[in-house]
Amino acid sequence: MENPGEKEHAYRVALVAFPGIRAFDVSVITEVWGTDRTDRGAPAFDLRRVAPDTTPVPMRGGLTLLPDRTLDWLPRAELIVIPGLDDHLTSAPTPVLEALRRAHTRGTTIAALCGGAFTLAQAGLLDGRRAITHWNLIDLLRACHPQVTVVPDALFIEDDNIWTAAGTAAGIDLCLHLVRKSHGAEAAATIARSMVTAPFRTGTQAQFIEHPTPRADRDSDALAAVREHALRHLHEPLTVADLAARAGMSARSFARHFTAETGTTPLRWLLDQRIAAAQKLLERTDLPMPEVARRAGFGSEVTMRQHFASRLATSPRAYRTAFSTTALATASVSTGTGSEVAGSSPIAR
Repeated sequence: MENPGEKEHAYRVALVAFPGIRAFDVSVITEVWGTDRTDRGAPAFDLRRVAPDTTPVPMRGGLTLLPDRTLDWLPRAELIVIPGLDDHLTSAPTPVLEALRRAHTRGTTIAALCGGAFTLAQAGLLDGRRAITHWNLIDLLRACHPQVTVVPDALFIEDDNIWTAAGTAAGIDLCLHLVRKSHGAEAAATIARSMVTAPFRTGTQAQFIEHPTPRADRDSDALAAVREHALRHLHEPLTVADLAARAGMSARSFARHFTAETGTTPLRWLLDQRIAAAQKLLERTDLPMPEVARRAGFGSEVTMRQHFASRLATSPRAYRTAFSTTALATASVSTGTGSEVAGSSPIAR
C-alpha cells in the first residue's frame, strides 16, 4: 500500500539517520536525491529520512534532522545511503545495524559516505569485503575492524553491492556515480551542473594526501592546459608522447607529474574521458556506433566495445538502450511518468 506523500514511479532512496551523523553528508545526499530537477530532464527521486523512530536527530552545530519514515520503510528503498560520522567510533543503534543486514540480504544497494564505512563495519557488512574511507581514517578502520580489506587510495569502491567512499568531496563523487549507474551519465551531469561540481573525477585519493607543496605551479598550469587541449581533441589519436610534448616535458616526467596531480595515469585519464564522451553521444544522439567511436577517439567500434565491457560491464548498444534520452522520453510518455515530481527544494536546482 502506498504511503501518504510518496511519489509513484520515483526512484526510492533512504537516508539512514541516527545521532552523530555528519550534517555535510546529509546535505550532499539531500542535494543529489532530494531536489526536484525533473523539469531539466533529471529522474524523479523519492528521498526519505529513515530512523528507528521519528524523534528529531541531533547533529553537530545545533542542527537537527526530522525523520519522516521509520526503519520499516527500508524494504521499499532501492538505495540506502549512510552519512559519515562526526565521531567515527559512534555506535549505531542496534535496530539500524539489524535493518542494514536485512537490507543487504534482500539485495538492496547500500552506500556509505566517508566515516559511514564504520557503521557498515559495525553491522558486519564489510567483513571479508573491500572498503574505503577518508585517508586519515584508514589506520583506524583497519585497527577497529581488521576483518575489513581496506583499500587505501580509491575515491570510492564497490564490493557485493556495498559502496564506500573516501572523505567529504568523494561522497559527492559516489552519489553522482550511483545516479550515473542507475540513470545514465546525462542524469548525473544534470545534477552535477546544478551543484557546480564535476560530473565525475578520475584518480584516487592519493592526490589529496598531505604532501610537501610543489616547488612551482608552472607544471600544474601546464598539465591543466594539456588536459583542456585533450578534451577538445578527443577525436584525434592522442598519445602520451603528444601530450608530454605539449607540456614541454619528457614522456617519463610528464607521466610522473600527471599521476602526482590527478592520482591516475595519463592513459587511464584519457580513456575515462573518451568513455564519458561516448556515453554522452549514446545518450543524446542517434549517431551510428562507428561514428560515436570515432568522435570519442576510440578509432573503431570494436575498440569502444572492448573498453565499455572492461570498464562499464556493458556494451555501447546496451548502454544506449538503457540510457538514450530519446528512449527514456518515449517510455515516459507511454507510461505516463513524465509529470511525476520528486523533492521540494525551489533553489539551486
